[in-house]
Amino acid sequence: MSSPVATFSFPTPTLFGPRTLGELPARMKLLGIKRPLVVTDAGLLDTDAFRALGRTLGEANRNRRWFLYSGVHPNPIESDVREPAALFQEKHCDGVIAIGGGSALDAGKATRLLVKRPGFDFAKFYDEPDWSDLAPFIAIPTTAGTGSEAGRSSVITLDATKRKAVLFHPELLAKLVILDPELTVGLPPKLTAATGADALTHCIESFTCPAFHPMCDGIALEGIRLIVDALPRAVRDGKDLGARGKMLVAAAMGAVAFQKDLGVVHSLAHPLSTICGMHHGLANALCLVASLKFCAVRKPGLYRRVGIACGLDVMKCSDAEADERTIAFIAEFLASLGLNTKLRDHGVKPEHLDALVAQAWDDPCHKTNAVPVTAADLRELYLTCL
Repeated sequence: MSSPVATFSFPTPTLFGPRTLGELPARMKLLGIKRPLVVTDAGLLDTDAFRALGRTLGEANRNRRWFLYSGVHPNPIESDVREPAALFQEKHCDGVIAIGGGSALDAGKATRLLVKRPGFDFAKFYDEPDWSDLAPFIAIPTTAGTGSEAGRSSVITLDATKRKAVLFHPELLAKLVILDPELTVGLPPKLTAATGADALTHCIESFTCPAFHPMCDGIALEGIRLIVDALPRAVRDGKDLGARGKMLVAAAMGAVAFQKDLGVVHSLAHPLSTICGMHHGLANALCLVASLKFCAVRKPGLYRRVGIACGLDVMKCSDAEADERTIAFIAEFLASLGLNTKLRDHGVKPEHLDALVAQAWDDPCHKTNAVPVTAADLRELYLTCL
């Protein structure tokens, strides 16, 4: 412990289980939401999950006094926040319901900031003293990866910098989360795998982050156990509601755990999205094994308890052997999900390196990595993954 004082906080009311979407009308009433703005991406509109939401909202309000913004990009940009905020005000909405993956949920969270402060400059987010009384927000994930539904942050690529900015504030937290595994059954196997790898990375990096938060440590380890059990089953059979449900819970747990903070994998992954357009979960997966090896060499024994959570018998192994067996397991686990490709297979080129390293160095996640990281280390890790 670097300080005698540690602050613990945990997130929002959550409904979990098949058909829990049906609870939405009653919960909207409790939150005082009568004219919600639904925020999502265009790809979700032709899914059973979105049709189920439409039916549920129709039952809640026969006059269809709900409104839709469906322009969210795979990696959210400022317009994904400014446009729905303008629509919210134009239609006199009184709450936001975000449905979809982490991008839609992040955009929905941040929309409320511009409803409160129209025209606000996101670069000055942390100079704003008062973000209280934001419009109520309900998060309904249809993927199991980012855990954005359980988080207090929103990641948006800013117009001015063309870089991802993390907007963090307790008031961004959802008033209600609905984890309904039936809404995730249509997620294709490749996206199921990539989003699940994101959740796994959250759990591993948060557990090994040196900040003191034993509650998050326990949650991270249990999240790893759930993912190792459920993700392969969810990829093989998208209709396995048990596996889908475990993955939804594990993703939310990963987000709770990274209240501690994250590490170098995320610093490598964020620029891969902004510069190369790579899916965030895939970027994490492709950088994970190299980063684990980098950390293990510098801090032997770091991954022993991760290995135990994966089901490995490494308690009596030496530190180096425990790390080696754990990392080998994770490498094989990712390979079994089709996540053992290289960055070059996804359009990343050597000429991207300078820009990638510059953005990764500016990213704050590596500052809470399990071991110190230099800009030269970031370049070597990119080269290893390339």
